[in-house]
Amino acid sequence: MKTPAKLTAYGVALVLVATGAWAVGTAVGPFSAEPAARADAHGETHGDTVPESTPNDLPEGLSSSRGGYTFTPTQATLPAGPDQPFSFRITKTGGQPVTAFDLEHEKRLHLIVVRRDTSGFQHVHPEMAPDGTWTVRLNLAKPGSYRAFADFAPTGGEGMTLGVDLAVPGAVEPVTHSESRVATVDGYEVRLAGDLVAGSSSKVTLSVSRDGKPVTDLRPYLGAYGHLVALREGDLAYLHVHPEGAPGDGKTQPGPEVVFFAEVPTTATYRLFLDFQHEGKVRTAEFTVSTADKSPTTKPAEPAAPSTSDEAPGHGHN
Repeated sequence: MKTPAKLTAYGVALVLVATGAWAVGTAVGPFSAEPAARADAHGETHGDTVPESTPNDLPEGLSSSRGGYTFTPTQATLPAGPDQPFSFRITKTGGQPVTAFDLEHEKRLHLIVVRRDTSGFQHVHPEMAPDGTWTVRLNLAKPGSYRAFADFAPTGGEGMTLGVDLAVPGAVEPVTHSESRVATVDGYEVRLAGDLVAGSSSKVTLSVSRDGKPVTDLRPYLGAYGHLVALREGDLAYLHVHPEGAPGDGKTQPGPEVVFFAEVPTTATYRLFLDFQHEGKVRTAEFTVSTADKSPTTKPAEPAAPSTSDEAPGHGHN
């Protein structure tokens, strides 16, 4: 995980095709600002896959392989259900499983799973067997095409996020999301303040309240008062950021506000997911935010004052 992480380009993956046939995309590459898109049988649009040889400067999560490491699911098509086992390995070039990982925010690997329409968000922590096989149970109650992100740092290597598509066959009911800056979950209200500005660092503040009263006793979760994941709609480019400050640093308060700094590269709509812990339970607040137009405002030019010198016309001073 990175603080903050940066997304730098576009990418897409082929995930679901017509007549119920499923194709799992494993690696994607950059594409132009206006990528070719097509609709599947359910009315969702998807781009085309590109070869596995993807450059290392792609946004996080758009490729299954990076820097000699590959996110390899044991099975990429899973049955629908609320408690489905999912297993995978992180392998090196040649297929050798990786078994040594650095501790990152109290865990050796973070797994984010979300349906391609950005519904059904899950942030879970699998357990690894001695042979390098990770296993976790997922809530796949709604059929569709899902994206799984493995966020980890192999011992001796750099931290990275790899992504693969998972197919859950069945009748798909797409979900759409309107712009939203206020989320309610389990009686809590979370408000988002601040704008995402393409190409620059943006301050985003999340404020947590319950029953109209600020929550001032958030509990640390994975070493922080909140975790924020941002996914760009369309290609699901992944941005994982963490808040300013840390519990116990003598200045960071346990609520009601949690402050993040994030940088997004493009004008787009982003889905934001905040994990926070209070009274022994982790909850997730969801938001839909479009980048703000922060282009400089140009003032109308003032009429030029009459020239008081011998300069040629057109060279007078205002």
